[in-house]
Parts: sequence; structure tokens; C-alpha cells
Amino acid sequence: MPGHYLIRTFGCQMNEHDSQRLASQLEADGYEWTDDVEQADVVVLNTCCIRENADNRLYGHLGHLKAVKARRPEMQIAVAGCLAQKDRELVRERAPQVDVVLGTHNVGRAVELLHHAASAGPITEIWDQARVDDEDFEFPSALPVRSDLSHSAWVTIQIGCDNRCAFCIVPAVRGREISRPFADILEDIKSLAAAGTTEVTLLGQNVNSYGRDLDSRQFRPLFARLLRAVGAIDGVRRVRFTSPHPKDLRADTIEAMASTPAVCNHLHLPLQAGSDRTLKAMHRGYTAERYLATLAAARAAIGDLAVTTDLIVGFPGETDDDFERTLEVVAEAEYDSAYTFVFSPRPGTEAATMADQFVPADTIAERFERLRVVVERSALAKHRARVGRVEEALVEGPSKKDPAVTTARTSQNKLVHFAGRVPTGAYATVRVTDAAPHHLRGELVEVTAAPHHRTRIPVVAV
Repeated sequence: MPGHYLIRTFGCQMNEHDSQRLASQLEADGYEWTDDVEQADVVVLNTCCIRENADNRLYGHLGHLKAVKARRPEMQIAVAGCLAQKDRELVRERAPQVDVVLGTHNVGRAVELLHHAASAGPITEIWDQARVDDEDFEFPSALPVRSDLSHSAWVTIQIGCDNRCAFCIVPAVRGREISRPFADILEDIKSLAAAGTTEVTLLGQNVNSYGRDLDSRQFRPLFARLLRAVGAIDGVRRVRFTSPHPKDLRADTIEAMASTPAVCNHLHLPLQAGSDRTLKAMHRGYTAERYLATLAAARAAIGDLAVTTDLIVGFPGETDDDFERTLEVVAEAEYDSAYTFVFSPRPGTEAATMADQFVPADTIAERFERLRVVVERSALAKHRARVGRVEEALVEGPSKKDPAVTTARTSQNKLVHFAGRVPTGAYATVRVTDAAPHHLRGELVEVTAAPHHRTRIPVVAV
């Protein structure tokens, strides 16, 4: 008899989107959401394996759930996502209290597998690749239109990745690139917009290459065309996307961003390293000079463009000279913000086999701090330049630190906090009064558009 479910999500937007799909399936099966593990009849841990401590986090949660299940043996535990895809049978070997283990390619079978476990015992089902040739294959997509849609939605346009970056486990756990049919994407977004969603984020491991596999006659990506088509849908006020690959960011995509008003003036362009030697070892497919030229072209074409990036410190073999070059490129790029990561070897990646070239931890720590200073210097300068401006922002809700303060997000993807309460999903203009490296502060000018969405049941991210 269905009862309550709880989903805990580790990792990226793709995982959070998969968690929403899992929630949709469970609710269609009669379950209701809860945030209380003691009340949950089904607990799903949707895992990530990108960071080094991902395993510890998963098995730590499973250790806690083991005690809960000892008290309530009828509770079911499922482990999904990238770490499940990688570890497979090892999950139940280390945590026999788990009832279901499923990977990244069969998320749509979660409820069926839970039913199987309830009647026939624990099950591990991992597919090596999405079975696109099966008649019942369902492409990972935006949630079906439901009564709890929110103002903002993620829409998967592509799964998998054909790149082979030396540090990245994604191709091993997400499979080859498969693009979703163009018309299906537009139909989902039209349904979302009709239910009140005004902001959509297009998701893929390398969105720039979207569509190369859809037409064997042309082998050309369709992403620029998709941006224009999504931006033209009635009710869609904002279009975002993540993540592009610098080697595949084409002039037609830049032009589509510049000429489509709904596409936000924010570009996340992962650099990873500024040394050509390191970039070559990473198999990134571009040089620092080419990257900076692409960035310059984007800024020249797209007005008031904000640029963010990803950076890895301590990739195997990174010398002092390599790191100095990264600092130089980061300073020249003048990012609005950056996600900086310490290299962590992931089993199954080429970089994990380069142990003889690992950089000492104390050297990495020193480099990481120096990089943080350069990143935050440019971020603060960018934010201070916005003081006095009036920005339109989409309200995300009360601040987590102070419920009397409202948090909103500008088209540049900058958080702005201001006093007062404005409904989630509304659009408001805010005069920026102060700046910090990671956010803006301002005062409300006026609410320009009321929300039309309905409230989504949350999926807990950890």
C-alpha cells in the first residue's frame, strides 16, 4: 500500500532533474512526499560520483538508514544515479539493507523495481547504455505537466557525453551522447509554459553538440536553432542552458544568444586550466588562446554578458609554471564567478592512473587559495560595477538566512537579496545598493509580473 517517499539528491542539476522524474513516478504510484525519514516508506538516494568523498557520503547515509530500517523493516531503500551506475553490485555488498540499485539509464523503471523488491527481494539492475531502440524507451525529459509545476524547470535535451576528458567519469556512467528529438523538447516546454513556468534551463553534458546525432546527413549541431525556438514559445521569459564545452561553442550559438531576447545573458564556459600543457593532458580540445578568443567573441556579440567557469587545481603533473598560467588566464578572463575544485582521482578515469604525477596536498591547498583570491577579486569588481543599476530579477523565495529578506536571481544569474516579501515566481525590479563577491544586495523598486505557477513539492538536495 503506497505511503510516503523521501528523495535525497547528491550532485549536479542532471541528478536533481532525475530526482524530479523519480518523484513524479512515485506520486503517480500513489506515494506522497515527506521530509521525515521516520515517516518515509520509500527512501531514494540519488547519487553522484564526481567528487572524491561521494562514496563516504552515500555509505554514511546508508548507515543511518540501516538503523531506521531495523526499526521499520517494511521501509524500502533505493540507491540510484552515477555512483550506483559505477559501483553496481558493490552497493548491496557494502549495504545489504538496500532493496533496489538502479543506474542512470533506467530511472524510468524505479517504481517497477521497487514493486519487484517488495515481492521477490532485493534487486540490482544496471544498464550499460540507454536502450533507445526499445519500443518503451522514454527519453529523460521535463516532468509531465502536473498540478505542482513551479515557475522554473529543467528540461533534458541530451544525455551522455562523447568527450573523453581525462578527469571525468561522466562518459562511463552516463554513456554516449544521445539527443532528444527537437519537437519533443518544444512540446514539453509549451506544456510547462501553459502551466505557469516562465524560466527553463536546457540540460546536457555538452549542449553545444545537441542534435549532431539526429540527422546522419548533416552532422551539425542544432543547439542555436533550439535556443531560438524555445525563446519564441509564448510564456517563456527566460532560457538558460548548461553546460557548453568551449571547443564546441560555435558562432551560430553566440548569435542566437545575442538575438533571442529570452536567452539569458549568462554563459558558463568551463576553462578547467589555463596551461596549454595541462589542457592537452586533460584532452580538452582547445588552447588557452582559443578559449580567450571564443570568450572575446561572445562578449562582443552579447550585451552585458556575465561569464562563469569551472577550474581544477592540482591536475596530475601540474607544475608551478602551469598554475601561474592558469592564474594569468583567469585574471584576463575576468569571470563573474567560478566553481573551483581540487582534483580528485575517480576510478575509471585516465587521470586516476597518473598517481606518480599527483600534486602534493599542501601545494594544492596553497594554489587553491591563490586562485580564490584572483577569482573573488574579479567577481567583486563585476558586482560593484552593478551598484546603482536597476535589475529585473526572478524571485526564488525567502532568504535561507533571514525569512524577512527575499532572494531573487537576475538574468546574469546573480543572486540579489532585498528586504520585504514578494511571492516566489514573481518578477521584480531591484535597485542594486551593495555588492559582495557572491551576491548583490538591493531595494525593491516594483513587482513587474505576478507568478502564475503552482507550488512544486520539493526534492531534498544534499
